[in-house]
Amino acid sequence: MIRMIAFDFDGTIADTIPICIEAFNNAVSPYVGHKLTKQEIIKTFGLNEIGMVKAVVKDKWEPALDDFYFYYEKLHDKCMEPFPQIVGLIKFLKEKNIIVALITGKGQISCDISLKKLNLEKYFSEIMVGDERYLNKADSILKLIKKYAVKVDEFYYVGDAVSDVTACKEAGVICLSAAWSESVDLEKLKIINPGFIYYDIDTLKDFFRNIIFESS
Repeated sequence: MIRMIAFDFDGTIADTIPICIEAFNNAVSPYVGHKLTKQEIIKTFGLNEIGMVKAVVKDKWEPALDDFYFYYEKLHDKCMEPFPQIVGLIKFLKEKNIIVALITGKGQISCDISLKKLNLEKYFSEIMVGDERYLNKADSILKLIKKYAVKVDEFYYVGDAVSDVTACKEAGVICLSAAWSESVDLEKLKIINPGFIYYDIDTLKDFFRNIIFESS
């Protein structure tokens, strides 16, 4: 039985990881004196944008953060649509009276920018954002489970990152790995989450449809 499904954002709802990396590099590189590598930036993922900037810029991180928001909103014009079929999947779940939430590592401001740009502001019953100090997705999952009195086996999380799988294991729920983004680390997902990897949204929808049908 499914009662609640939460989605990650970057790389799951939309192909926003490239613009996150580009905006971060444009904003932060002038403050550290060199262009950051992709790996340097990816190491900060999981924290919200405040934590990401603070992890790299020790002084004057506030103006670097302001620059990030400027570039992120500007570059979002490169990504004006979510992944094909993702809105249809969310609508399908809501029609089946399943609570649909968003649990992202993004901070509130960048999350709001993306939701507005993609016209997704009204699709989620709950929106849980990231923390600047630590990876808080497991905590967010547990908070929603408690708030809605959902059992752990009635909750599923959909995310593209290896850290999403780790967070779900910590919270005791199943992570369905979204592997439809070019940014996904597929080989690591195959090791850490075999049997729960979905290469396209239609196949994931079929998975949910089968569970809903079996429980009806």
